[in-house]
Amino acid sequence: MGDPNIKFIHTKGRKKAYINNRKRVVGKGNNYKSKVNATFLSSNQTKPFHIFFYISNFLLHKMGQEINPQTNGFHHHLNGAGPPLPGGDLPDLLVLRPGLLFKVFEQEFLAKFNVLKAYESPLPLDTYLREHAQSARAILCEAIVTRITAELLLQLPALELVVADGTGVNHIDLAACRRRGISVTNTGDVFSEDTADYGVGLLIDVMRRISRADAFVRRGSWPVTGQFPLGLKVRGKRVGIVGLGNIGTKLAKRLEVFGCKVSYNSRTKKASAPYDFYPTVAELASRSDVLIICCSLTEKTRHIINEEVLNALGKKGILINIGRGPIVDEKTLVKYLVEGKIAGAAMDVYENEPRVPSELFGLDNVVLSPHRGAFTEEAFIDAFKIVTGNLDAFFSNTKLITPVSTNE
Repeated sequence: MGDPNIKFIHTKGRKKAYINNRKRVVGKGNNYKSKVNATFLSSNQTKPFHIFFYISNFLLHKMGQEINPQTNGFHHHLNGAGPPLPGGDLPDLLVLRPGLLFKVFEQEFLAKFNVLKAYESPLPLDTYLREHAQSARAILCEAIVTRITAELLLQLPALELVVADGTGVNHIDLAACRRRGISVTNTGDVFSEDTADYGVGLLIDVMRRISRADAFVRRGSWPVTGQFPLGLKVRGKRVGIVGLGNIGTKLAKRLEVFGCKVSYNSRTKKASAPYDFYPTVAELASRSDVLIICCSLTEKTRHIINEEVLNALGKKGILINIGRGPIVDEKTLVKYLVEGKIAGAAMDVYENEPRVPSELFGLDNVVLSPHRGAFTEEAFIDAFKIVTGNLDAFFSNTKLITPVSTNE
């Protein structure tokens, strides 16, 4: 995956990016910096760098633009991003730490808002907020890098809007926002289709051993041994879905096409769902060959995948998580995988991201992914438009596009 006009060469711990045959060196002492702070300097730190450059190059290609080394971003607004709001000064937008969406579209955000970059200040956070953010009415946050707590809200007396740059809002204290009358938005359904696709991909990968087969060929084992273990048939498998919301429903429809027998557990039985419903996750697991987690993270779902559920899933069962890491009791899962008490697992999310239990690295029956199930080029553009659309609506005193209920 990538653009033939961009090539990467690693030399003595530095990464050189050749864009249209023009050399750009990313590392200390060089003028050209990437939007990921030019911190990826060694060959074992390349994934985020590649992700950024591939996404940004795609977007630039769509706009007919080139990377600008001086502005460290895009020249112009994306189509549909909208012009700056009228009325003089740009409205303040607080960013405690930048998420990937902000990094990719930083120049677009800067063109529309007065971005308060707390992460660039040498001041302690509480001091920065006290001296520079007392009038901030909106904050942009990403689940992995920013938590919106009741304590944080107390330091922001003017705050009226929390904008999540993803679908999940488990990093936001919704009860505290409700007490303060603070609105919350997310990106709505924009990532659901791609996440459902990814769930199917992980299922096929772990059952048919695709990642393992790739490694087998790459390390030269095929001509040496010629032996590679058989995978499992997908068609006919009983697949239990934990959480039949937007993502779960889309995943179920895809699995039907593969000939799987779908059943589910959810907070309530869905009258319109043509699948068998089980009132507990353990009962669902006992009737499934594969259990796929699609539910959101709440206090009720934290560690809902526990020893009881894994025992019910059994030695031939497979667990797939495209929801949130803390939904699974990770220590117990690792133990069951290492001891062979379940057949395998595929995970895109983890309990303490980006840290992944090292015990999983040597297991051939486990597929690991760095929380990228929702991210595609197209979805990123749509997410940016929704985020800025919500901000524009708020500062224009019009209806929010994707408001989140704070009553849950």
